Amino acid sequence: MNARQENSLGKVAVLMGGSSAERDVSIMSGTGVLGALRSRGVDAHEFDPSKRPLVDLQREGFSRCFIALHGRHGEDGTVQGALELLGIPYTGSGVMASSVAMDKVMTKRIWVADGLPTPRYARLAFDQQTLEQVRAVPDVLGLPLIVKPPREGSSIGVTKVKGYSEMQEAVKLAAGYDADVLCEEFIEGEEVTCAVLGTGQYARALPVVRIAAPDGAYDYQNKYFTDDVKYHCPSGLPPELESEIQHLSLAAYRTLGCRGWGRADLMIRASDRKPFLLEMNTSPGMTSHSLVPMSARAAGISYEDLCLQVLASATLDSAKPTQGEGQP
Repeated sequence: MNARQENSLGKVAVLMGGSSAERDVSIMSGTGVLGALRSRGVDAHEFDPSKRPLVDLQREGFSRCFIALHGRHGEDGTVQGALELLGIPYTGSGVMASSVAMDKVMTKRIWVADGLPTPRYARLAFDQQTLEQVRAVPDVLGLPLIVKPPREGSSIGVTKVKGYSEMQEAVKLAAGYDADVLCEEFIEGEEVTCAVLGTGQYARALPVVRIAAPDGAYDYQNKYFTDDVKYHCPSGLPPELESEIQHLSLAAYRTLGCRGWGRADLMIRASDRKPFLLEMNTSPGMTSHSLVPMSARAAGISYEDLCLQVLASATLDSAKPTQGEGQP
């Protein structure tokens, strides 16, 4: 993209901060994106939706938005819907795909319906969290298992439960972030992630990143604030397994209707090396520890070019697709 093309992007708002539990991470992501876009001559400005009404975007003549928000009111279709009403193109998935992907239970239902592998699970609605109902979950899913809020990210509110006595406290923690609680079969093995760029038939999977966290604790602290986690990209996986993970990530992305960019998180089961889909991130992190920039770099795409590619893909649900739209 040359200077003329960059100028054609117009006045750009980088949406960051917000009101979710991932606000701090969003600020880190947005700050990185803002600097990258400005370094390439884009007329980019910080915009925090928790401090200013979105209608200011229209009043101040912004032509498109780079969504660097994470979690609720940023990644869940709400901001996307507001931008649709304002007629301002935005990065990432549209209203429906954003809202579905934000809800891990709905995501898993769609993947299961399409025959895509994902760990077995149980949903505990707000009125299904009695002592007896909570205690019964390990009888179905086995131990250990994972308990998490279905509509949060960045490993917030997540507990690995190793015994029956830990279930109640884990559900209480998750319920502090969400009315419903997701209990999920624990897949023993390696955690990997696979970024996707583009839309529809033009979407392509980037190199897989293999994650090695201390004692398997790839939690909020280790994700963003320590250097204890080791990331391998190239992944070091056998080529056929890497290809299978990329194919599976693309299928997961497309079946949810995602566009622009995204990142699938998966586990590789140690016993048989089978990959399982965990979740789809439609507004991935762009911090110094983030995985999409790492994967892009392995594919020969710099951080700045990645930001420009994502920004150039900004669109609206109401926009008529053109031939080649979404091609990186």
